[in-house]
Amino acid sequence: MPDLSSPDARLPPGVQVFERGWLSANNILMLGPDQAVLVDSGYATHASQTLALVQRALGARPLDLLVNTHLHSDHCGGNAALQARFPDLEVWIPPGEAQAVREWDEARLSYRPTGQQCPRFTFDALLAPGTEIELGGARWQVHAAPGHDPHAVILFEPHRRALISGDALWERGFGVVFPEMWGEPSFAEVGASLDLIAALEPQVVIPGHGRVFDDVDAALDVARQRLDAFVQSPQRHARHAVKVLLKFKLLERQRMTRGELDAWLAGASYLAQVHRIHGADTPIRGWVDSMLEELARAGALSMAGDLIIDAG
Repeated sequence: MPDLSSPDARLPPGVQVFERGWLSANNILMLGPDQAVLVDSGYATHASQTLALVQRALGARPLDLLVNTHLHSDHCGGNAALQARFPDLEVWIPPGEAQAVREWDEARLSYRPTGQQCPRFTFDALLAPGTEIELGGARWQVHAAPGHDPHAVILFEPHRRALISGDALWERGFGVVFPEMWGEPSFAEVGASLDLIAALEPQVVIPGHGRVFDDVDAALDVARQRLDAFVQSPQRHARHAVKVLLKFKLLERQRMTRGELDAWLAGASYLAQVHRIHGADTPIRGWVDSMLEELARAGALSMAGDLIIDAG
């Protein structure tokens, strides 16, 4: 588990970051005098670890509020478990997919077409862009940050100039631009979100994945270079996106037979849609195999006969 004994002096008082890796998004715990808040809850298969991390930090206190920067499965997969553990917990989500959550439409929420898990949860209020909310005793601004996800928000605390960026900005890039995968132009929105972050002038960023960082200008430069490369070659972005989904599945399962992978591919309609748009000149099995081989050469997985094994 992450070490909770050394708070980061760059962050607002009471803020702790549980850096989780890549299957689960980072969790940000905010402990104020009257309120305990968690931002993002990780992936479903890590829910027991999320509960243990939160409970260890809270002690006898309850968790009062859970906030999601966006509703991809690695950011909200632990919501249901936290609601079950803390019956009075309030959950706030970005407004764009509120109706999909009410109806639990797993297609609109992306879980079914990506072949990912997310137990059903409910919500109590919306994170309206352009407003401020109190989280753990500090006031945080809510800003829309579309691109990676059209409904995502970021949170900014202007006193310490701390930014919770979700997947809009990492130290070495940003999250896959999912709408682009199925033909909805969104690279310009990524650029606009990066411009917004630059205008906020944060001094420290808590990303959705990876370590907390303070060289924000360097991170923005890397992100813009990466975005320019994707704009120049949408096919490159599409292959990157598919490799991310393949790697995510292997992180979840650890190992899969070819038959299990083929069954997952058959149910993951987003991948078939990306193939139709960006790889239709190659049969889908060969198209996917070429990306598995690239992941193997990069050391992200290994293949032994019929078995595909995640390399961590």
